Amino acid sequence: MRSSLPLALLFALAGAPAFAQETAKEPEVGASDDPSAAETAPSKVPLEEIRRYVAVFNAVKEAYVEPVDDRKLMQSAIRGLLLDLDPHSIYFDKEDAQAYDEQTSGAYEGIGVDLLQQPDNTLLVVSPIDDTPAAKAGIKAGDLIVAIDGKPIEKTDGMEPLRGKPGSKVTLTIVREGTAKPFDVSLVRDTIRIASVRSRLLEPGYGYVRISAFQTETAADFQKHVADLEAKGRLRGLVLDLRSNPGGLLLAAVQIADDLLDKGNIVSTRGRIVISDSRFDATPGDLLEGAPVVVLVDAGSASASEVLAGALRDNQRARIVGSRTFGKGSVQTVLPLDNGDSVKLTTARYYTPSGKSIQARGIVPDVELHPESTTRAPELIDYSEATLPGHLRGDDEGQEGYTAGEVLDGEKPITAALAELKKQAAAATGKAPAARR
Repeated sequence: MRSSLPLALLFALAGAPAFAQETAKEPEVGASDDPSAAETAPSKVPLEEIRRYVAVFNAVKEAYVEPVDDRKLMQSAIRGLLLDLDPHSIYFDKEDAQAYDEQTSGAYEGIGVDLLQQPDNTLLVVSPIDDTPAAKAGIKAGDLIVAIDGKPIEKTDGMEPLRGKPGSKVTLTIVREGTAKPFDVSLVRDTIRIASVRSRLLEPGYGYVRISAFQTETAADFQKHVADLEAKGRLRGLVLDLRSNPGGLLLAAVQIADDLLDKGNIVSTRGRIVISDSRFDATPGDLLEGAPVVVLVDAGSASASEVLAGALRDNQRARIVGSRTFGKGSVQTVLPLDNGDSVKLTTARYYTPSGKSIQARGIVPDVELHPESTTRAPELIDYSEATLPGHLRGDDEGQEGYTAGEVLDGEKPITAALAELKKQAAAATGKAPAARR
């Protein structure tokens, strides 16, 4: 296992712009660092465009039906600058930036849910966080929050009403696929301390590790949980559950892949500037010493989850069981501004070891599972990156046969993953065991 990795690994890959477990702060890149400097050097804003902006700004200031604060108007203009780029590029004011950073440390006050704001301001649930008020209340990945405390989202301050003092109550109005009408869910806010890794033995010799998000300590916690399982007897195989894991820090996903690989590429990233291009390879040392691995995924498995699943499958280290993943194959970098605000900007695409981009396509499992209930509401949009307005187009997007994945809840997918794991263990029985280290 490598002990240190380049700073570029602090790229953030999660799918939820406002409250995802991710953070990255890169130094600003000068024009001389741009490999396409000859092409991009004329980056000065044309004078005519500046004049047009000032004219619109003055028109709003002078003629809008109500007075508009200069700062508020300027912030709206800045947000608009990012709005049409892609769903994951966003502007954070100082308060939002602080809240965003809290997620990386794994503690904040709220309901415990990762969200993506839609163009109509409604909030798409990327995933509820395990053992939080949202998860306990039955909030599911793919749910759409259309009102908070009875007020439509467009009449509230975005996601901010979801945060609040522990013990305070909030009511969400939810639209859910398969449910005919919107319904209300009442929750009590709490201090969300996210334990991103949990584990247990499924059967003697067969371990289970659940990773709900990729945070600063996730890789170290993963190593500890595997060691605890091994202390109960040598593992013959491991189910790695990444269902409804929205992603997080690329660093954590790369380290866990490295923990399970002896060699091979893990992931590479490519962008327009030098700092966006990187390649990460495994170092010798496999925590499981070759014992088979099955990775469990679903439609809520996004970004860093897809990096880990893709690295293990492309290196023939694991079988993938579940449903097609979300398909977020882009890299975001958080760029701090002088006033405490931040810009989260999509800066690169990432590629699995096979050289493929999963953007707007996702990872198709080796063994496909479906939820127990097959009822679908055709008027509701499928839950995937490919259906997000303004998403980056994928290399293979639009091919025939594409269907978005499904969210897989409960214990039955774990049972199916264990059955596949036992097949892999049985197939490996005749092989010479790896030397104990």
